[in-house]
Amino acid sequence: MPVTSVAEALVLSQEEWRLVRSLREVPPSPLRDRLCDLLEGLVYFAANPRCRELQADGAPCDNVHMPCDRCQKTLDLVGNLRARLREA
Repeated sequence: MPVTSVAEALVLSQEEWRLVRSLREVPPSPLRDRLCDLLEGLVYFAANPRCRELQADGAPCDNVHMPCDRCQKTLDLVGNLRARLREA
């Protein structure tokens, strides 16, 4: 059965739809451009951490659940950003 629209091909959770709707509400501007870049970078890192710290086999770490400095710094950065946004 051929897909007749993008909406039929894409199934999103309520959380994902909320994010898409929120992003669409931001008017076109340099701020929106930066926000899109930031979100894209965070999502890419979360999906592909590839920390520079090598594992015993010499491959880059790809597990965000390991106690790694880069993952922890990223989690701290996101946590600090969330806290600052709540204060604003």
